Amino acid sequence: MHSEVVASRSADPSSSRGGSSPTIDAVSLAIIEQLQEDGRRPYAAIGKAVGLSEAAVRQRVQKLLDQGVMQIVAVTDPLTVGFRRQAMVGINVEGDVDPVADALAAMPEAEYVVMTAGSHDLLVEIVCEDDDHLLEVINKRIRALPGVRSTESFVYLKLKKQTYMWGTR
Repeated sequence: MHSEVVASRSADPSSSRGGSSPTIDAVSLAIIEQLQEDGRRPYAAIGKAVGLSEAAVRQRVQKLLDQGVMQIVAVTDPLTVGFRRQAMVGINVEGDVDPVADALAAMPEAEYVVMTAGSHDLLVEIVCEDDDHLLEVINKRIRALPGVRSTESFVYLKLKKQTYMWGTR
């Protein structure tokens, strides 16, 4: 397990693409990069690297957290903490997509929910304990949602890459 800074992609329209978002200057981007390298890096060390005092870095980090620009989280390998099955589920919806997306986002197994343009209206990444759990989530909960017309599941066989370094490119 390690800590990572994850640039936020929340469902809040004020912080997602297309909405108004906070302005991030070069110093804040440099702070994010420092935390992406090591989410436990001391503020004093970050301050030296970006040319600010420890207190100024602490303030900026708190502001970035409060604005939803980033999160500092422990990122785990699901297999090592008891989740043996992951899948991406493509969902086609009849009618308004928002209520279905909201219901999916409320499910604890859903790690990622995104509205898409293409073959599916929604994509949701599901992390489950095993195949029976995945079947229950898809068959009893996702397919039971009002408006869900069809689903297509893509079960992960092996995760080759998972990074969160895209936040400052």
